Amino acid sequence: MITTVTMNAAIDKTYVTSQFQPNQLYRIQNMHACAGGKGINVARVIRTLKEDVTASGIIAGYNGMYIQEQLFQEGINHDFIAVDGESRICLTIIDPLSGTQTELLEQGPVLNEATQEAMKTKIGMLARRSSHVILSGSLPQGCHPTFYADCIKLIQDAGAIPVLDASGDALLAGVEAKPLLIKPNEHEVLHLSGGTTADESSVIEAIGRLMEKGVLNVVVSLGGQGAIAGLHHRIYRVTIPKVDVVNTVGCGDSMLAGIVVADKRGLPPIDQLRMGAACGTANALMPAAGLVRLEDVGSLMKQIEVTQIKV
Repeated sequence: MITTVTMNAAIDKTYVTSQFQPNQLYRIQNMHACAGGKGINVARVIRTLKEDVTASGIIAGYNGMYIQEQLFQEGINHDFIAVDGESRICLTIIDPLSGTQTELLEQGPVLNEATQEAMKTKIGMLARRSSHVILSGSLPQGCHPTFYADCIKLIQDAGAIPVLDASGDALLAGVEAKPLLIKPNEHEVLHLSGGTTADESSVIEAIGRLMEKGVLNVVVSLGGQGAIAGLHHRIYRVTIPKVDVVNTVGCGDSMLAGIVVADKRGLPPIDQLRMGAACGTANALMPAAGLVRLEDVGSLMKQIEVTQIKV
């Protein structure tokens, strides 16, 4: 089993409207709503790839009840802790004519100390039954920046593989606990390693420094340009085909899901990156986060190039 943890679960709503401008009235005819948050997006793709997965994390209020019901309808196993307050709504407005994508993200509930400790206990319990535990997304209000770092140690002690996809202070603290895999963007990877210029050579150097510090796998997604990734002391460039992009929200989560599933199946690094990039690109063809079609993943895997650029 693979466990995903979404500490700030959400209802993801996507509106599609042309010529979107402020100070205007829009009657939305094309809307998609689903349970979301980065870890839930990852779980959805893992299930599509036909692996056992459990989605865990924090939910609150009526929105939290909706999230659980949606996961039940999708057949995704879940084990959340419910708290006071209200789970957030994350709204994406896509304008297909201009190619713009506007995101409005609510804050979500505030966590107290008791809830944080209860969540750590649950993660440790799930880790004992899991091959991988994926910690994804922002931490809720009130949550300590070291929360993910504490969880990584618990996951390691339970014999599972910790994976971290976070940003800011949570990422900085989490890296110190040496998860097997992180997925920063090009600016975050430079910040982690002390670099300043976001060019390819600097990103490659930053990945190398992180691997030397004990983070064996560092995947830096570059959007439509593919990715640069360090896996087990080798660095690769991932090149993806041009596609007609519908939506980019969740592409990084989908990529992470593909890589983790491939690792669970014992595939070599090049095939892990190929599957990950295929899932990320397949998500771009769909209207909402965490949606991929198996036929798209299979077709795209044949078109993705992974080349080793540094030992």
